[in-house]
Order: sequence, then C-alpha cells, then structure tokens
Amino acid sequence: MMTGLSIITDNLDYLLWGRMATGEPGGVLLTLLMALGAAAIALPGGIGLASLAWRFPGIVRKALFAWAELIRGIPLIFVIFWMWYLLPLITGGDLPGALTVTMALAWFTTATVMHSVLAGLSALPTGQYEAALTQGFSTQQTLWRILLPQVLRNISPSLVGIFISLLKDTSLAFIVNVPELTTVAGQVNNRVQIYPAAIFIFTGVVYYLLCCSLEQFAKRWRLNRPAL
Repeated sequence: MMTGLSIITDNLDYLLWGRMATGEPGGVLLTLLMALGAAAIALPGGIGLASLAWRFPGIVRKALFAWAELIRGIPLIFVIFWMWYLLPLITGGDLPGALTVTMALAWFTTATVMHSVLAGLSALPTGQYEAALTQGFSTQQTLWRILLPQVLRNISPSLVGIFISLLKDTSLAFIVNVPELTTVAGQVNNRVQIYPAAIFIFTGVVYYLLCCSLEQFAKRWRLNRPAL
C-alpha cells in the first residue's frame, strides 16, 4: 500500500503540472485550461446561437437545430479526430494539440448550451416579452436585459451539468496524446509498470474532486446571487 502511494508522490508534480517548467503544461493544469477555454467559447457561443434561434423561428432556427443535432448525434471522440486532421488543412499549419481538442470540446458543447438556453427562453411567459415591448424596449433589449438574465439563473443547474461533463470529456484528449491528466497517468503507468490501480484511482479521485468543486462553487454562487 505504501509503495503504491509512493508511486503517486514520486510523480505528483508531473501528474499535476506536466512539464510546466519547460513551458509545456500538462496533467491537472492542462485539463483545467482546456475545460476553461472550451467553456469560455461554448457559453457565449451557445447563448448567441440560442438568441438567434429564438429571434428567427423560421429557416434560421431550423438550420441551427440541424447543425446542433448533427453535432450532438456524433460521438465526441470523432469530433476530436475530425478537428485533429481538418484544422491543419484549413489553417495551413499545425496547431497545438491542446488547442485542437479545446476547439472540438467547445464546438460540441456549444450545441448543448444552445438547446438548454433556448429551452429556458421558451419556458418563460410570453407576456414578459409583450409587456417589455409596450414599455418601449426593443426586441434586442428585451432579450438581453430581461429574458436572458432570468433564463441563465433558471437553467444554471443544467449548465453546471453541461460543464461538469465538459470537464470529464477532456480525458478524451488521450486519443491524440495531448498530455492532460488521463494521458500523463497512462504515461506514468507505462513507465513504472507497477501499481496501476493506485495511479488510476488517484486519477479518478482528482476528477471527482474537480467536478464536486465545480458543483459546490455553482451552488454557492446561485445562493448568494440576489434574486431577479
């Protein structure tokens, strides 16, 4: 048992930071960077697309739904593969692996956020929109100042679930050898070749703690935020 723990302590820096000293973040740090980067793209992107679908219920909404259903109907692992091979062709050069995976995660998550936000908008009483128009608000002002603040508060549990899934989905970066937590855990296991259970139990515990921390932070933010 103690030897198994020593495997973790001897490689803890690498599991947490990767090769940060040489400018190559990895492990838990890279996992968080990719999750935060994807969330920073997916949240405003999903809100923006949901707003378009709400504002234009005709062909625009149908096109956005078709795009979202296509993305959500494909396993994320294939989206990562496609991004891995297609982005260099589009940009004309190689991109960092972590950036490629972050873009794939963001693209996939944006579709889910869009559906969640649009469902929240559809659930609001239509009288609010009509009342705002009679008070002189434009459609855009009504959406951004009145409707979306309510929606984001109402669907915050759903958004937390989406971003917890996003955090766990960063582990799929191992398929293209991006050195996030799962990848470096595998590298440590391949190098030492003993006590794999200790290494991967530690990895699972780290993911659990990260997801629980995100959930607790969201709960505290929701409780401390003033009611609208």
